[in-house]
Amino acid sequence: MAKIIRIGALQNQMGLWKANAVQQMLEKLGHKTKIVPVELSPELKNKANFTKALDIKLLNNEIDLAVHSLKDVAAKLPKGISQAAILKRGNFKDLLVYKNNEEFLSQKDAIIATNSLVHRAQWLNRYPTHNIIELDGDDATQLQKLEDNNLWNAAIFEASNLGRLGLKPKDSINLDWMIPAPAQGAIIITALEEEKEIKAICSELNHEETDICTSIEREFLNLLANSYSAAIGALAFIKEDEVHFKGVLLSPDGSKKIEIQRTEKLGEHNKIATYCADFIIERGGKNLIDSIKNLSKPKNLYATKTLTLDQSLLFNEKVIAESSDFVKISLNRIKPQVVQGPIKNVIISNRNAVDALLHNFSATELQFKNIYCIGRRTKRLIEKRIGSVTQVEKNAKTLAEYLVEYIDGTEATYFCGNLKFDPLPTILSENNIKVNKVEAYQTKYDAKRLEDSVKGIMFFSPLTVQSYLKENDPDIIAFCLNDTTATEAKKQFKDIRTAKAPTIESFIKLVNDHYM
Repeated sequence: MAKIIRIGALQNQMGLWKANAVQQMLEKLGHKTKIVPVELSPELKNKANFTKALDIKLLNNEIDLAVHSLKDVAAKLPKGISQAAILKRGNFKDLLVYKNNEEFLSQKDAIIATNSLVHRAQWLNRYPTHNIIELDGDDATQLQKLEDNNLWNAAIFEASNLGRLGLKPKDSINLDWMIPAPAQGAIIITALEEEKEIKAICSELNHEETDICTSIEREFLNLLANSYSAAIGALAFIKEDEVHFKGVLLSPDGSKKIEIQRTEKLGEHNKIATYCADFIIERGGKNLIDSIKNLSKPKNLYATKTLTLDQSLLFNEKVIAESSDFVKISLNRIKPQVVQGPIKNVIISNRNAVDALLHNFSATELQFKNIYCIGRRTKRLIEKRIGSVTQVEKNAKTLAEYLVEYIDGTEATYFCGNLKFDPLPTILSENNIKVNKVEAYQTKYDAKRLEDSVKGIMFFSPLTVQSYLKENDPDIIAFCLNDTTATEAKKQFKDIRTAKAPTIESFIKLVNDHYM
Protein backbone atom coordinates (compact mmCIF):
# COMPACT_ATOMS: atom_id res chain seq x y z
CA MET A 1 0.00 0.00 0.00
CA ALA A 2 1.41 3.41 -1.01
CA LYS A 3 2.42 5.70 1.83
CA ILE A 4 0.12 8.65 2.44
CA ILE A 5 2.25 11.79 2.60
CA ARG A 6 1.17 13.99 5.51
CA ILE A 7 1.46 17.69 4.69
CA GLY A 8 1.60 20.02 7.69
CA ALA A 9 -0.18 23.34 7.31
CA LEU A 10 -0.70 26.25 9.65
CA GLN A 11 -4.40 26.53 10.33
CA ASN A 12 -5.01 29.84 8.59
CA GLN A 13 -6.00 30.93 5.10
CA MET A 14 -2.46 31.30 3.76
CA GLY A 15 -1.13 28.17 5.43
CA LEU A 16 -3.93 26.02 4.06
CA TRP A 17 -3.61 27.56 0.58
CA LYS A 18 0.09 26.62 0.44
CA ALA A 19 -0.59 23.09 1.68
CA ASN A 20 -3.36 22.62 -0.88
CA ALA A 21 -1.04 23.83 -3.66
CA VAL A 22 1.57 21.24 -2.66
CA GLN A 23 -1.10 18.55 -2.31
CA GLN A 24 -2.33 19.17 -5.86
CA MET A 25 1.20 19.00 -7.27
CA LEU A 26 2.00 15.74 -5.49
CA GLU A 27 -1.30 14.08 -6.38
CA LYS A 28 -0.77 15.10 -10.00
CA LEU A 29 2.43 13.02 -9.83
CA GLY A 30 0.39 10.07 -8.52
CA HIS A 31 1.08 10.30 -4.78
CA LYS A 32 -1.50 10.04 -2.02
CA THR A 33 -1.53 12.92 0.46
CA LYS A 34 -3.26 14.21 3.54
CA ILE A 35 -3.28 17.74 4.94
CA VAL A 36 -2.68 17.99 8.69
CA PRO A 37 -3.76 21.41 10.03
CA VAL A 38 -1.53 22.71 12.83
CA GLU A 39 -2.81 25.33 15.25
CA LEU A 40 -0.35 27.84 16.70
CA SER A 41 0.15 27.87 20.44
CA PRO A 42 0.05 31.40 21.99
CA GLU A 43 3.80 31.50 22.59
CA LEU A 44 4.55 30.87 18.90
CA LYS A 45 2.32 33.60 17.46
CA ASN A 46 5.00 35.95 16.17
CA LYS A 47 7.14 36.20 13.04
CA ALA A 48 10.29 34.91 14.70
CA ASN A 49 8.67 31.73 16.01
CA PHE A 50 5.62 30.63 14.09
CA THR A 51 7.55 28.33 11.71
CA LYS A 52 8.57 26.34 14.79
CA ALA A 53 5.08 24.88 15.10
CA LEU A 54 5.55 22.86 11.90
CA ASP A 55 9.18 22.06 12.74
CA ILE A 56 8.06 20.48 16.02
CA LYS A 57 5.47 18.36 14.20
CA LEU A 58 8.16 17.22 11.72
CA LEU A 59 10.66 16.29 14.41
CA ASN A 60 7.94 14.41 16.33
CA ASN A 61 7.13 12.48 13.12
CA GLU A 62 3.53 13.71 13.15
CA ILE A 63 3.83 15.06 9.57
CA ASP A 64 6.07 14.20 6.60
CA LEU A 65 6.30 17.66 5.01
CA ALA A 66 6.11 21.23 6.25
CA VAL A 67 5.18 24.08 3.91
CA HIS A 68 6.38 27.62 4.65
CA SER A 69 6.74 31.00 3.03
CA LEU A 70 10.48 30.96 2.33
CA LYS A 71 11.03 34.52 3.55
CA ASP A 72 9.86 33.48 7.02
CA VAL A 73 12.32 30.61 7.37
CA ALA A 74 15.66 31.10 9.13
CA ALA A 75 18.80 30.80 7.00
CA LYS A 76 19.85 27.73 8.99
CA LEU A 77 17.16 25.07 9.30
CA PRO A 78 16.75 23.21 12.62
CA LYS A 79 18.97 20.16 13.12
CA GLY A 80 17.44 17.12 11.46
CA ILE A 81 15.35 19.12 8.97
CA SER A 82 16.37 19.91 5.39
CA GLN A 83 15.04 21.59 2.27
CA ALA A 84 13.02 19.24 0.06
CA ALA A 85 11.94 21.70 -2.66
CA ILE A 86 11.49 25.35 -3.59
CA LEU A 87 8.33 25.93 -5.62
CA LYS A 88 8.13 28.31 -8.55
CA ARG A 89 7.93 31.82 -7.16
CA GLY A 90 4.72 33.82 -7.40
CA ASN A 91 4.43 37.60 -7.64
CA PHE A 92 7.38 38.93 -5.63
CA LYS A 93 6.24 42.58 -5.66
CA ASP A 94 4.75 44.66 -2.89
CA LEU A 95 1.25 46.04 -3.32
CA LEU A 96 -0.23 49.32 -2.14
CA VAL A 97 -3.93 49.11 -1.36
CA TYR A 98 -5.42 52.58 -1.04
CA LYS A 99 -8.74 54.15 -0.12
CA ASN A 100 -10.65 56.60 -2.31
CA ASN A 101 -7.75 57.86 -4.48
CA GLU A 102 -3.97 58.30 -4.66
CA GLU A 103 -3.89 62.02 -3.79
CA PHE A 104 -2.49 61.21 -0.33
CA LEU A 105 0.88 60.45 -1.96
CA SER A 106 1.49 64.19 -2.26
CA GLN A 107 0.24 64.97 1.25
CA LYS A 108 2.61 65.69 4.11
CA ASP A 109 0.79 63.74 6.82
CA ALA A 110 -0.62 60.62 5.13
CA ILE A 111 -1.07 57.46 7.24
CA ILE A 112 0.18 54.13 5.84
CA ALA A 113 -0.22 50.75 7.55
CA THR A 114 2.12 47.77 7.23
CA ASN A 115 3.42 44.81 9.24
CA SER A 116 6.86 44.80 7.57
CA LEU A 117 10.01 46.65 8.62
CA VAL A 118 11.25 46.53 5.00
CA HIS A 119 8.03 48.22 3.85
CA ARG A 120 8.23 50.78 6.63
CA ALA A 121 11.85 51.78 6.00
CA GLN A 122 11.53 52.06 2.20
CA TRP A 123 8.28 54.01 2.43
CA LEU A 124 9.75 56.49 4.94
CA ASN A 125 12.84 56.86 2.78
CA ARG A 126 10.59 57.96 -0.10
CA TYR A 127 7.92 59.76 1.98
CA PRO A 128 9.71 60.85 5.19
CA THR A 129 6.82 62.94 6.58
CA HIS A 130 4.23 60.15 6.39
CA ASN A 131 3.10 58.26 9.48
CA ILE A 132 3.47 54.47 9.57
CA ILE A 133 0.99 52.39 11.58
CA GLU A 134 1.62 48.79 12.69
CA LEU A 135 -0.75 46.38 10.96
CA ASP A 136 -1.31 42.94 12.49
CA GLY A 137 -3.49 39.90 11.76
CA ASP A 138 -3.79 37.75 8.63
CA ASP A 139 -4.28 39.30 5.19
CA ALA A 140 -8.08 39.29 5.32
CA THR A 141 -8.04 40.88 8.78
CA GLN A 142 -5.57 43.52 7.62
CA LEU A 143 -7.74 44.44 4.64
CA GLN A 144 -10.75 44.77 6.91
CA LYS A 145 -8.81 47.02 9.30
CA LEU A 146 -7.86 49.25 6.37
CA GLU A 147 -11.49 49.48 5.29
CA ASP A 148 -12.76 50.19 8.81
CA ASN A 149 -10.22 52.86 9.75
CA ASN A 150 -11.23 56.21 8.29
CA LEU A 151 -7.91 57.88 9.18
CA TRP A 152 -5.70 55.48 7.20
CA ASN A 153 -4.91 56.31 3.59
CA ALA A 154 -3.41 53.00 2.49
CA ALA A 155 -1.70 49.77 3.51
CA ILE A 156 1.15 47.75 2.02
CA PHE A 157 0.80 44.01 1.36
CA GLU A 158 2.72 41.23 -0.33
CA ALA A 159 1.13 40.95 -3.78
CA SER A 160 1.55 37.16 -3.84
CA ASN A 161 -0.49 36.63 -0.69
CA LEU A 162 -3.49 38.68 -1.82
CA GLY A 163 -3.31 37.18 -5.31
CA ARG A 164 -3.22 33.60 -4.07
CA LEU A 165 -6.19 34.16 -1.77
CA GLY A 166 -8.18 36.09 -4.38
CA LEU A 167 -8.25 39.16 -2.12
CA LYS A 168 -6.54 41.74 -4.33
CA PRO A 169 -8.73 44.88 -4.28
CA LYS A 170 -9.42 47.00 -7.34
CA ASP A 171 -7.93 50.08 -5.67
CA SER A 172 -4.33 48.86 -5.58
CA ILE A 173 -1.04 49.36 -7.40
CA ASN A 174 2.23 47.45 -7.56
CA LEU A 175 5.11 49.24 -5.85
CA ASP A 176 7.66 48.64 -8.59
CA TRP A 177 10.20 50.90 -6.88
CA MET A 178 10.19 48.91 -3.64
CA ILE A 179 12.70 46.05 -3.28
CA PRO A 180 10.92 43.10 -1.64
CA ALA A 181 12.04 41.12 1.38
CA PRO A 182 14.52 38.33 0.52
CA ALA A 183 12.71 35.28 -0.95
CA GLN A 184 9.34 37.05 -0.94
CA GLY A 185 6.69 35.19 -2.94
CA ALA A 186 8.50 31.82 -2.75
CA ILE A 187 7.38 28.66 -0.94
CA ILE A 188 9.67 26.06 0.63
CA ILE A 189 8.88 22.42 1.46
CA THR A 190 10.94 20.90 4.28
CA ALA A 191 11.26 17.29 5.42
CA LEU A 192 13.30 15.25 7.87
CA GLU A 193 16.90 14.87 6.75
CA GLU A 194 16.65 11.07 7.04
CA GLU A 195 13.54 10.75 4.83
CA LYS A 196 15.36 10.15 1.54
CA GLU A 197 12.28 8.81 -0.28
CA ILE A 198 10.08 11.78 0.69
CA LYS A 199 12.81 14.22 -0.38
CA ALA A 200 13.27 12.42 -3.70
CA ILE A 201 9.53 12.74 -4.37
CA CYS A 202 9.55 16.46 -3.55
CA SER A 203 12.63 17.12 -5.68
CA GLU A 204 10.37 16.78 -8.74
CA LEU A 205 8.59 19.95 -7.56
CA ASN A 206 11.77 21.98 -7.21
CA HIS A 207 11.95 25.03 -9.49
CA GLU A 208 15.63 25.55 -10.26
CA GLU A 209 15.41 29.21 -11.27
CA THR A 210 13.54 30.16 -8.09
CA ASP A 211 15.96 28.07 -6.03
CA ILE A 212 18.97 29.93 -7.52
CA CYS A 213 17.47 33.40 -7.08
CA THR A 214 16.13 32.95 -3.56
CA SER A 215 19.40 31.34 -2.44
CA ILE A 216 21.26 34.49 -3.52
CA GLU A 217 18.75 36.72 -1.73
CA ARG A 218 18.90 34.72 1.50
CA GLU A 219 22.70 34.52 1.43
CA PHE A 220 22.80 38.33 1.05
CA LEU A 221 20.50 38.66 4.08
CA ASN A 222 22.56 36.19 6.10
CA LEU A 223 25.87 37.91 5.29
CA LEU A 224 24.51 41.29 6.37
CA ALA A 225 22.47 40.58 9.45
CA ASN A 226 20.33 37.42 9.35
CA SER A 227 17.88 39.35 11.47
CA TYR A 228 14.24 40.32 11.17
CA SER A 229 15.11 43.60 12.95
CA ALA A 230 17.16 44.78 9.96
CA ALA A 231 15.44 46.47 7.03
CA ILE A 232 16.98 44.46 4.19
CA GLY A 233 15.50 44.06 0.73
CA ALA A 234 16.82 41.73 -1.96
CA LEU A 235 15.67 40.55 -5.37
CA ALA A 236 17.37 38.30 -7.90
CA PHE A 237 15.94 37.26 -11.26
CA ILE A 238 17.22 35.51 -14.36
CA LYS A 239 16.88 37.09 -17.80
CA GLU A 240 18.60 35.98 -21.00
CA ASP A 241 21.11 33.75 -19.19
CA GLU A 242 22.06 36.51 -16.77
CA VAL A 243 21.36 36.79 -13.05
CA HIS A 244 20.31 40.32 -12.07
CA PHE A 245 20.41 41.33 -8.41
CA LYS A 246 19.23 44.35 -6.40
CA GLY A 247 19.84 44.73 -2.68
CA VAL A 248 19.21 47.44 -0.10
CA LEU A 249 19.90 48.06 3.58
CA LEU A 250 18.02 50.81 5.41
CA SER A 251 17.76 52.20 8.90
CA PRO A 252 14.36 51.43 10.48
CA ASP A 253 13.27 55.07 10.05
CA GLY A 254 14.33 55.14 6.39
CA SER A 255 16.71 58.05 6.88
CA LYS A 256 19.74 56.03 5.77
CA LYS A 257 19.84 53.82 2.69
CA ILE A 258 22.64 51.86 1.03
CA GLU A 259 21.83 49.96 -2.17
CA ILE A 260 23.58 47.87 -4.81
CA GLN A 261 22.85 46.32 -8.21
CA ARG A 262 24.89 43.54 -9.81
CA THR A 263 24.61 41.36 -12.92
CA GLU A 264 26.52 38.13 -13.60
CA LYS A 265 26.26 35.39 -16.23
CA LEU A 266 24.25 32.37 -15.17
CA GLY A 267 26.80 29.85 -13.91
CA GLU A 268 29.07 32.61 -12.63
CA HIS A 269 26.55 33.94 -10.14
CA ASN A 270 27.78 32.20 -6.97
CA LYS A 271 29.66 35.25 -5.68
CA ILE A 272 26.92 37.84 -6.25
CA ALA A 273 25.67 37.76 -2.65
CA THR A 274 29.18 38.05 -1.18
CA TYR A 275 30.18 40.90 -3.50
CA CYS A 276 26.98 42.88 -2.80
CA ALA A 277 27.06 42.31 0.96
CA ASP A 278 30.72 43.46 1.08
CA PHE A 279 29.79 46.54 -0.97
CA ILE A 280 27.05 47.45 1.51
CA ILE A 281 29.27 46.82 4.55
CA GLU A 282 32.15 48.90 3.19
CA ARG A 283 29.88 51.88 2.57
CA GLY A 284 28.62 52.22 6.13
CA GLY A 285 26.53 49.07 6.36
CA LYS A 286 28.43 47.65 9.32
CA ASN A 287 27.85 50.74 11.45
CA LEU A 288 24.22 50.85 10.38
CA ILE A 289 23.65 47.18 11.29
CA ASP A 290 25.44 47.62 14.61
CA SER A 291 23.19 50.55 15.44
CA ILE A 292 20.12 48.43 14.61
CA LYS A 293 21.37 45.59 16.82
CA ASN A 294 21.88 48.05 19.66
CA LEU A 295 18.18 48.89 19.62
CA SER A 296 17.45 45.76 21.65
CA LYS A 297 20.27 46.29 24.18
CA PRO A 298 19.82 48.13 27.50
CA LYS A 299 20.49 51.83 26.98
CA ASN A 300 23.30 53.46 28.96
CA LEU A 301 23.01 57.00 27.52
CA TYR A 302 20.15 59.29 26.62
CA ALA A 303 20.27 62.44 24.50
CA THR A 304 17.69 65.14 25.17
CA LYS A 305 17.55 66.06 21.49
CA THR A 306 16.74 63.68 18.65
CA LEU A 307 19.98 62.60 16.98
CA THR A 308 20.27 61.87 13.28
CA LEU A 309 21.51 58.44 12.21
CA ASP A 310 24.84 59.93 11.11
CA GLN A 311 25.27 61.49 14.56
CA SER A 312 24.35 58.22 16.30
CA LEU A 313 27.00 56.38 14.31
CA LEU A 314 29.69 58.61 15.87
CA PHE A 315 29.33 56.87 19.23
CA ASN A 316 31.78 54.06 20.05
CA GLU A 317 30.57 50.48 20.43
CA LYS A 318 30.21 50.77 24.22
CA VAL A 319 27.65 53.57 23.98
CA ILE A 320 24.07 52.33 23.60
CA ALA A 321 22.22 55.58 23.10
CA GLU A 322 18.61 56.62 22.72
CA SER A 323 17.37 60.11 21.97
CA SER A 324 14.23 62.22 21.82
CA ASP A 325 13.29 65.88 22.04
CA PHE A 326 12.83 66.82 25.70
CA VAL A 327 11.79 70.27 24.55
CA LYS A 328 9.09 70.73 21.90
CA ILE A 329 8.64 73.95 19.93
CA SER A 330 5.45 75.40 18.47
CA LEU A 331 5.52 78.65 16.50
CA ASN A 332 3.27 81.49 17.63
CA ARG A 333 1.17 83.76 15.48
CA ILE A 334 2.86 87.18 15.49
CA LYS A 335 0.56 90.14 14.92
CA PRO A 336 1.31 92.14 11.73
CA GLN A 337 1.50 95.36 13.77
CA VAL A 338 4.68 94.10 15.43
CA VAL A 339 6.71 94.39 12.22
CA GLN A 340 4.87 97.20 10.48
CA GLY A 341 7.36 99.77 9.27
CA PRO A 342 11.13 99.65 9.76
CA ILE A 343 12.45 98.59 13.18
CA LYS A 344 15.74 100.14 14.16
CA ASN A 345 17.08 97.45 16.55
CA VAL A 346 16.04 93.80 16.53
CA ILE A 347 17.40 91.04 18.77
CA ILE A 348 16.79 87.42 17.72
CA SER A 349 17.36 84.75 20.36
CA ASN A 350 17.85 81.66 18.20
CA ARG A 351 16.82 79.78 15.08
CA ASN A 352 13.36 79.02 16.49
CA ALA A 353 12.67 82.75 16.56
CA VAL A 354 13.90 83.03 12.97
CA ASP A 355 11.54 80.19 11.94
CA ALA A 356 8.64 81.92 13.68
CA LEU A 357 9.30 85.21 11.92
CA LEU A 358 9.48 83.55 8.51
CA HIS A 359 6.41 81.46 9.30
CA ASN A 360 4.40 84.64 9.79
CA PHE A 361 6.00 87.01 7.30
CA SER A 362 7.95 87.10 4.06
CA ALA A 363 11.54 88.34 4.19
CA THR A 364 10.54 91.56 2.39
CA GLU A 365 8.09 92.40 5.20
CA LEU A 366 10.88 92.29 7.79
CA GLN A 367 12.39 95.77 7.55
CA PHE A 368 15.09 95.52 10.23
CA LYS A 369 17.92 98.07 10.29
CA ASN A 370 20.19 96.49 12.91
CA ILE A 371 19.92 92.77 13.68
CA TYR A 372 21.65 91.35 16.76
CA CYS A 373 21.59 87.64 17.51
CA ILE A 374 22.92 84.82 19.70
CA GLY A 375 24.95 82.02 18.11
CA ARG A 376 26.73 81.73 14.78
CA ARG A 377 24.25 79.17 13.43
CA THR A 378 21.48 81.67 14.07
CA LYS A 379 23.55 84.32 12.30
CA ARG A 380 23.99 82.12 9.22
CA LEU A 381 20.28 81.44 9.02
CA ILE A 382 19.36 85.10 9.40
CA GLU A 383 21.80 86.23 6.71
CA LYS A 384 20.55 83.51 4.39
CA ARG A 385 16.85 84.22 4.86
CA ILE A 386 16.39 87.79 6.20
CA GLY A 387 19.40 90.10 5.97
CA SER A 388 22.81 91.02 7.33
CA VAL A 389 23.59 90.73 11.05
CA THR A 390 25.14 93.71 12.82
CA GLN A 391 26.59 91.72 15.74
CA VAL A 392 26.54 88.12 16.97
CA GLU A 393 27.64 86.88 20.40
CA LYS A 394 27.92 83.37 21.82
CA ASN A 395 25.36 83.88 24.61
CA ALA A 396 22.72 86.28 25.89
CA LYS A 397 24.90 87.82 28.59
CA THR A 398 27.75 88.82 26.27
CA LEU A 399 25.29 90.16 23.70
CA ALA A 400 23.58 92.26 26.37
CA GLU A 401 26.95 93.65 27.50
CA TYR A 402 27.79 94.53 23.89
CA LEU A 403 24.45 96.29 23.38
CA VAL A 404 24.87 98.37 26.53
CA GLU A 405 28.00 99.84 24.94
CA TYR A 406 27.17 99.97 21.26
CA ILE A 407 23.43 99.87 20.54
CA ASP A 408 22.21 102.61 18.18
CA GLY A 409 19.51 104.20 20.34
CA THR A 410 17.74 103.20 23.56
CA GLU A 411 15.11 100.68 22.38
CA ALA A 412 15.08 97.15 20.87
CA THR A 413 12.54 94.53 19.87
CA TYR A 414 13.44 91.07 21.19
CA PHE A 415 12.06 87.96 19.43
CA CYS A 416 12.38 84.95 21.75
CA GLY A 417 10.48 82.06 23.35
CA ASN A 418 8.17 81.90 26.36
CA LEU A 419 10.68 80.02 28.54
CA LYS A 420 13.85 81.76 27.47
CA PHE A 421 16.15 81.78 30.53
CA ASP A 422 18.60 84.56 29.80
CA PRO A 423 19.69 87.77 31.49
CA LEU A 424 19.46 89.93 28.38
CA PRO A 425 16.19 91.84 29.10
CA THR A 426 17.24 92.48 32.71
CA ILE A 427 20.71 93.79 31.82
CA LEU A 428 19.35 96.08 29.11
CA SER A 429 16.55 97.43 31.34
CA GLU A 430 19.01 98.14 34.15
CA ASN A 431 20.96 100.24 31.65
CA ASN A 432 17.91 102.24 30.51
CA ILE A 433 17.41 100.36 27.23
CA LYS A 434 13.76 99.57 26.60
CA VAL A 435 13.10 95.96 25.49
CA ASN A 436 9.93 95.14 23.56
CA LYS A 437 9.71 91.38 24.14
CA VAL A 438 7.84 89.36 21.51
CA GLU A 439 7.14 85.68 22.25
CA ALA A 440 7.72 84.21 18.81
CA TYR A 441 7.36 80.57 19.83
CA GLN A 442 6.20 78.34 22.67
CA THR A 443 8.57 75.94 24.40
CA LYS A 444 7.04 72.91 26.09
CA TYR A 445 8.70 70.33 28.31
CA ASP A 446 8.36 66.76 27.05
CA ALA A 447 10.72 64.63 29.13
CA LYS A 448 10.58 60.85 29.36
CA ARG A 449 11.14 58.76 32.43
CA LEU A 450 14.48 57.04 31.79
CA GLU A 451 15.34 53.39 32.35
CA ASP A 452 17.54 52.47 35.29
CA SER A 453 20.25 51.28 32.89
CA VAL A 454 20.87 54.87 31.69
CA LYS A 455 23.93 56.29 33.45
CA GLY A 456 24.53 59.42 31.38
CA ILE A 457 22.37 62.20 29.94
CA MET A 458 23.29 64.63 27.13
CA PHE A 459 21.95 68.17 27.65
CA PHE A 460 21.86 70.57 24.70
CA SER A 461 20.47 73.64 26.47
CA PRO A 462 19.39 74.85 29.93
CA LEU A 463 15.80 74.08 28.94
CA THR A 464 16.60 70.39 28.38
CA VAL A 465 18.02 70.28 31.92
CA GLN A 466 14.82 71.81 33.27
CA SER A 467 12.70 69.36 31.28
CA TYR A 468 14.69 66.30 32.39
CA LEU A 469 14.25 67.15 36.07
CA LYS A 470 10.45 67.17 35.68
CA GLU A 471 10.52 63.36 35.36
CA ASN A 472 13.95 62.19 36.57
CA ASP A 473 16.49 62.48 39.38
CA PRO A 474 19.91 64.19 39.06
CA ASP A 475 21.87 61.09 40.10
CA ILE A 476 23.60 60.39 36.78
CA ILE A 477 26.35 62.05 34.74
CA ALA A 478 25.31 65.29 33.06
CA PHE A 479 27.10 65.76 29.74
CA CYS A 480 26.64 69.39 28.65
CA LEU A 481 27.04 70.96 25.21
CA ASN A 482 28.21 74.36 26.50
CA ASP A 483 28.95 76.43 29.60
CA THR A 484 25.45 77.93 29.80
CA THR A 485 23.92 74.46 29.95
CA ALA A 486 26.52 73.32 32.47
CA THR A 487 25.68 76.29 34.72
CA GLU A 488 22.04 75.19 34.78
CA ALA A 489 23.00 71.55 35.43
CA LYS A 490 25.22 72.53 38.40
CA LYS A 491 22.10 73.57 40.33
CA GLN A 492 21.13 69.90 40.73
CA PHE A 493 23.76 67.54 39.33
CA LYS A 494 26.99 66.53 41.05
CA ASP A 495 28.89 65.00 38.10
CA ILE A 496 29.01 67.43 35.17
CA ARG A 497 31.12 67.17 32.01
CA THR A 498 31.26 69.95 29.39
CA ALA A 499 32.30 69.64 25.75
CA LYS A 500 35.47 71.49 24.72
CA ALA A 501 33.60 73.08 21.83
CA PRO A 502 29.82 73.52 21.32
CA THR A 503 29.68 71.16 18.34
CA ILE A 504 28.00 67.75 18.07
CA GLU A 505 31.34 66.13 17.18
CA SER A 506 33.06 67.52 20.28
CA PHE A 507 30.02 66.66 22.39
CA ILE A 508 29.97 63.02 21.28
CA LYS A 509 33.75 62.77 21.75
CA LEU A 510 33.20 63.83 25.36
CA VAL A 511 30.76 60.96 25.79
CA ASN A 512 32.97 58.45 23.96
CA ASP A 513 35.97 59.30 26.15
CA HIS A 514 33.94 58.47 29.24
CA TYR A 515 32.59 55.15 27.92
CA MET A 516 35.93 53.85 26.59
